[in-house]
Amino acid sequence: MLQFTGCNAIEQFASAESVRSLRSITRGYEKECLRVAADGSLSQAPHPQGLGSKLTHPWITTDYSEALLEFITPPSRDPEFALPFLRNVHRYAAMQLGSEMMWASSMPGVLGDDADIPLANYGSSNTARIKRVYRQGLGLRYGRRMQTIAGVHFNWSLPDEFWRQFHARCGDCAGSLREFMDDKYLGLVRNFLRYSWLIPYLFGASPAVSKAFLRSARPELEALGDDTLYGPHATCLRMSDLGYQNRAQSKLSINFNSLAEYTQALDAAIHTPDPFYEAIGVRAPNGDWNQLNANVIQIENEFYAGIRPKRVGLQGERPAVALKRYGVEYLEVRLFDLNPLIDIGIAPEQATFTDAFLLMCLLRDSPPISPREQGENDENKRRVVSHGRSPDLHLLVHNQEMAMRPLAHELFDDMAPFAAMLDSAYQTSRYADTLDALRKLIDAPELTPSARVLDGILAAGGLTEFALDRSRQHHTSLLAQPLDGTVQQQFILAAQRSWQEHAAIEASPQIPFEDYVANYYA
Repeated sequence: MLQFTGCNAIEQFASAESVRSLRSITRGYEKECLRVAADGSLSQAPHPQGLGSKLTHPWITTDYSEALLEFITPPSRDPEFALPFLRNVHRYAAMQLGSEMMWASSMPGVLGDDADIPLANYGSSNTARIKRVYRQGLGLRYGRRMQTIAGVHFNWSLPDEFWRQFHARCGDCAGSLREFMDDKYLGLVRNFLRYSWLIPYLFGASPAVSKAFLRSARPELEALGDDTLYGPHATCLRMSDLGYQNRAQSKLSINFNSLAEYTQALDAAIHTPDPFYEAIGVRAPNGDWNQLNANVIQIENEFYAGIRPKRVGLQGERPAVALKRYGVEYLEVRLFDLNPLIDIGIAPEQATFTDAFLLMCLLRDSPPISPREQGENDENKRRVVSHGRSPDLHLLVHNQEMAMRPLAHELFDDMAPFAAMLDSAYQTSRYADTLDALRKLIDAPELTPSARVLDGILAAGGLTEFALDRSRQHHTSLLAQPLDGTVQQQFILAAQRSWQEHAAIEASPQIPFEDYVANYYA
């Protein structure tokens, strides 16, 4: 059961004054999805002009591929802001896609060869080139297929007033407010790593994968037709070893036991050569850049983790440098699949649940994670994403095998007081109601998104058929929801401004690219 932090945080924050500070939690989404042709094949067309410049647009850009859209909501303290804004982004984007549409699933369908997956092209400036070279390196390191997997990131931070009250009432907490915040955020991250297996169980929606996506046989998966492999009890193959992975990162000791250890380990990874990547070479014989460096990771974003502490730095400042200089600003939760049953891919209860879950992780005791415990956490995640709906699933707790469902119920019990805090802050019952509804999924795995998606895939005869049908339905639905004229004009102006900013960057003097890269690492 829940063990409180040394300053008895739940009791400290039970007062009305303290609870009110939770009304200023800041949230935001980053949502990826592939552009596909009418037959479901990956788009080969450039990023649509009407969507603006992907280099400078504040809300609409691309991730790895030219065809991998990324939609970003502005940070907001209003819990009702992000999803309506994101829906408007989808509606506007649908209007700009012509005969194309947005793929509904996290896992891609028809891809073709690696060479058929176009890299995002941001222009000719140094800022644009470093983005493209980084992506070129990712493709050579892991293959371009892996980079077409889409997901949802949820950005979250607590308000300054919360931290001031927390620090002031925690009499045995030494150090400055910034040191206190960094320490507590990192404690939250460690607890997230311990308990985040619950997220793919509740929200995972990728129980199947296209055979064309895989490069080798996977005997643990079952076949469906000529196209699909699926796990009968899988929840989130996107987060399994079929999805994002870095062979070399397993050799590193990147941990979250302190901000200093985390940033130092990231910096070491950026400067630690890897023989395989050295064999690829930084430059091709013709002088073109293959990758930014030949080290374990090119930049911090190449470190794949289910959650990351983040800080917006100055222009050109590396993330680890910004974290060291200014401390943690927000957290990026990276475990959510696209839900193909929903037209924008995100259920409203995701944010509600995550608020309560992250508060529990923050205010629960969080000792350092040893290498043994990290292995246990990794194994629990592996079991849930691959076999989460298995009726006899067990997880590891201090080297002991324990049934997953009682552990999940215990976590819901532990989240209840934080849901009550949030309901008090917002004068609602939404948080308690959300936990009550989601708790039912523990003992009814057939109601989870992964089970419902798998039912759809089996009925359709394959992943591609299912996702293509859903993509068409969502595209039609989004086009049937015309934007308010004022909102549409807002998006048109944002696209126009982004092209003006893009042109200004392109027109500005550029130092040699080699010097630009050297300055970035310096």
